[in-house]
Amino acid sequence: MKHSLSGVRPAFWGICLLLFLVSTNTQARSLPDFVDLAKKNSPSVVNISTKQRKSVNERYRHNFRIPDMPEDNPLNEFFERFFGQEGEDGAPRDYDTQSLGSGFVISDEGFVLTNAHVVEDADEVIVRLSDRREFVAEIVGKDNRSDVALLKIDASGLPVVKIGSTKELEVGEWVLAIGSPFGFDHSVTSGIVSAKGRNLPNENYVPFIQTDVAINPGNSGGPLFNLDGEVVGVNSQIFSRTGGYMGLSFAIPIEMAMNVVDQLRTKGRVSRGWLGVLIQDVTRELADAFGMRHPKGALVARVLPDSPASEAGLQVGDVILKYNDEVISNSSMLPPIVGASRVDRPADLTVLRKGSEIQIRVNIGELPAEEALTSAESPTQKREDILGLVVSEMSAEKQSRYGLESTEGVLVEEVHPGPAAAAGLKEGDLIQMIAQVPVRNLADYQKQMENLPEGETVAVLVLRRSGQIFLAMRIPNR
Repeated sequence: MKHSLSGVRPAFWGICLLLFLVSTNTQARSLPDFVDLAKKNSPSVVNISTKQRKSVNERYRHNFRIPDMPEDNPLNEFFERFFGQEGEDGAPRDYDTQSLGSGFVISDEGFVLTNAHVVEDADEVIVRLSDRREFVAEIVGKDNRSDVALLKIDASGLPVVKIGSTKELEVGEWVLAIGSPFGFDHSVTSGIVSAKGRNLPNENYVPFIQTDVAINPGNSGGPLFNLDGEVVGVNSQIFSRTGGYMGLSFAIPIEMAMNVVDQLRTKGRVSRGWLGVLIQDVTRELADAFGMRHPKGALVARVLPDSPASEAGLQVGDVILKYNDEVISNSSMLPPIVGASRVDRPADLTVLRKGSEIQIRVNIGELPAEEALTSAESPTQKREDILGLVVSEMSAEKQSRYGLESTEGVLVEEVHPGPAAAAGLKEGDLIQMIAQVPVRNLADYQKQMENLPEGETVAVLVLRRSGQIFLAMRIPNR
């Protein structure tokens, strides 16, 4: 006996359609709606443009002239316009440059927060509001170490952002950015928090929030919102090999930015805690050497003279495991914690020394100016040596300046006539090996200078932007 399915099929397809609609509706509800958030907060976000007056250096003008070019060639106008001509007094002609960024209003009295690099070297800063009003802004203060700047415009009754917190911010949480990428005002982009507490090269005092929010030039200084419409970060940097967005964006935590703002408003400068050590991560191999079960902590590679760490008795080879009650799982955690500490207050360190944990109390000092700190961290050989070189310890700041991929070695600061110049060494080279002996620091280099064989040729390994290269250098007789 055959059963009829004519009544079953409509019911079956009806159930399928219902399940599809329920599933689609559930997915739609799980995605955030940024419409109200963007509408409410866009008026608090501003566009920032700056003007700088610069001079054209004569040697660059000569570098960009083409010999024997006819006077009526159109390229002459190009060089005239962009590389300038000397004025009647023979001085280089000045020209204006412009840059763009973003910011947001943090007080209805006209205070605006942005990045320090947005207003760097600016002769004039223009703040444009969402209602198209423009104001010339005063730079109240800026802090290059955190990349935070505070501006003031002559306006009142402005819409103000709501300041949030990163303590409850979770990896995977939705966030939204508003800014002016490439000058396109109030562009809204969204994404998720990819990581927290990121430490970037040359940015030791900022535990960045990493996101995949599309950030491009012009977004710098703009706010990063959570879904409650609270600012949790200040968009500051991108990681890119092309100059454009590649999915890695970094924001300054709002607590740190507001702390800097408060200090700039009250003191006009920013003070940070300072320990006075150079540190590195503990690798698996180093952990074995120190008798540790697994890698952790911050390994002290150098104790700076006349520093709080030196006075407290910290030693090279110590592994800092705790700072007060904060566990230090890797070296990048330590600088932001120390930087946020109160100056002239004691801190208790748990340190691993020769296999045993000890307690050290250190009185936190104030972080010196960058120039003094660089000088203390990177000693320089003051006079040229027998090779005709002036060299210095490598540092993260110098690594960034010269675009090198390592900090192990000694940096060539000056090249004078002599064996090194004849061999082809250049300023900015990083010497990593001499006569097959590794050179890790200035002490290694100076020791090697004493042992160089007179009258013989040795191989010198140097690192440049283009990569590593061996150079043959003949050692003179002393």
